Amino acid sequence: MVMGDLPVETDMVVVGGGPGGYAAAFRAADSGLDVMLVSDESRLGGVCLLRGCIPSKTLLSLTELVLAARDAESFGVGFGDPEIDIDRLLEWKQDVIEGMARGLQALCKRRGVQVIEARARLTGTDELYLEDSDDHRIKFGHAVLATGSRPTPLPGTEFGGRVMDSRRALELESVPDRLLVVGGGYVGLELGMVYSVLGSEVSLVEMTDRLLPQTDPDLVEPLSARVDDLFQDVQLETRVEAIEETEEGVTVNFSGDGGESERYDAVLIAIGRQPNVEDLGLEDAGVELDDDGYIAVDDERRTSVESIFAIGDVAGGKMLAHEAMREGRVAAEVIAGEPAAFDVRAVPAVVYTDPQIAWCGLTEREAEETNREIEVARFPWRASGRAASIDATDGLTKVIVDPETEQVLGVGIVGPQAEALIAEGVLAVEMGAVAADLALIVHPHPTLTETLGEAAQLLLGGATHFYPRKRD
Repeated sequence: MVMGDLPVETDMVVVGGGPGGYAAAFRAADSGLDVMLVSDESRLGGVCLLRGCIPSKTLLSLTELVLAARDAESFGVGFGDPEIDIDRLLEWKQDVIEGMARGLQALCKRRGVQVIEARARLTGTDELYLEDSDDHRIKFGHAVLATGSRPTPLPGTEFGGRVMDSRRALELESVPDRLLVVGGGYVGLELGMVYSVLGSEVSLVEMTDRLLPQTDPDLVEPLSARVDDLFQDVQLETRVEAIEETEEGVTVNFSGDGGESERYDAVLIAIGRQPNVEDLGLEDAGVELDDDGYIAVDDERRTSVESIFAIGDVAGGKMLAHEAMREGRVAAEVIAGEPAAFDVRAVPAVVYTDPQIAWCGLTEREAEETNREIEVARFPWRASGRAASIDATDGLTKVIVDPETEQVLGVGIVGPQAEALIAEGVLAVEMGAVAADLALIVHPHPTLTETLGEAAQLLLGGATHFYPRKRD
């Protein structure tokens, strides 16, 4: 390898070590390309592994366990108040992260992917400049930008001190007596539940008229009831006008129905994320942004520059790790000369609250916005024997189909194990299955998977465990 000012040459360079970035690097290496991966972090995994998906779900597993123990009292089983060792909990979370990070490093080594820790900037359509690296320049055939996103602060505020973003919240520096969560999306709800179980008195404000405003209201209803039970206060249609941090805490001024000031020990801002497009040299390379500030890409994940691709959060979309991984593989396959495009019908979304919510494909709201005719079947879990046995009768499974062809267009689930149950829905939408395909599958009894089959049965005339609606 040539060191110093002379450029190092490679077939493909990936900028960013998150799920999309390493998925692209691994797929390209498997196709025989010489691949370099540049990350400004010492460990691979990106936001998802290091300070997002994995650590949050590690803590949420504790939440599920504690809440399940509380709910077991209705079965006649009492465990008493849990004793939570925060230090050991953090050690366990860190063990999970470190183990997975080492695994990614090993996969890079086995595949021959060279990893460089540095900050990268495009200096043209075929070259990168690296800061703080022995190799100052990389000359590439193709580049994949996978720099991800970061939490968005409230206008006029900055993260720090008692005002946390999701990363700080996951570090569990302390468990505040009173915590305000700003934002009723999945991040705010998931972390709010974690802190509630750990002992915080949690309040939440959301500027719209309901929690998870982009999610099917049918699926949110059982979760809203749970949130009302766990959180001290939930204020909808309320905005935070100002935040002032003092030695005693954080004073927050509200507008809307709240219309007053409150003091909290800490505030978690969870109002969304913004792409990491700054200082990438996009202008120097001629890479264009879309109207929302994300890197513009086509179905092959190619930018406005032939040799440069972009994937994951920095290119918009649903901003989910599994979407980024698929996009990374698509970009790598296109670069390797294989026919590929991101033409996914059903990117699943999962909210890891209690209860869980999951959905894929077309939603009722999207159908309404596009004036598309649909037929919807809702199977309430109060008719499920398995749901009754685990006290989850407030759950729901719904299937959306085309009224003429009965092709499955979307599936939504709320209840325990929704994260796993949605997989059957994803497969149905992707393969173009019809309602009969779901209805005729022999699902094991008693399981929650039966709810998918019985929802489909409703579309065909009648479900075994739920009185059928009338059909023309």
